[in-house]
Amino acid sequence: MKANDPFMDPHRSSQNSLEEDVDEQIGHFDTEVKISFLKKQIIQIRKALSRLKIGKYGICERCGQMIDTDRLAVRPEATICMKCEKENEGE
Repeated sequence: MKANDPFMDPHRSSQNSLEEDVDEQIGHFDTEVKISFLKKQIIQIRKALSRLKIGKYGICERCGQMIDTDRLAVRPEATICMKCEKENEGE
């Protein structure tokens, strides 16, 4: 992922045109967003695996109700039910 970051290119020129600078900035931002997303996903997956080990996988962290199996099929790393997710989005 980092290899695609234009800021990491050893042959990067500091004498870029405005368009090249904008392209580099966009490329760097895109890479940072992807890395941030993947880090969050890894944390969620580790959290779900931990809950599996202690026997709490599929149980909502907030309300204690079972998480719908359809939700877990789509997002196996989910740790809260849809009801709590919607309440969280409403905040």
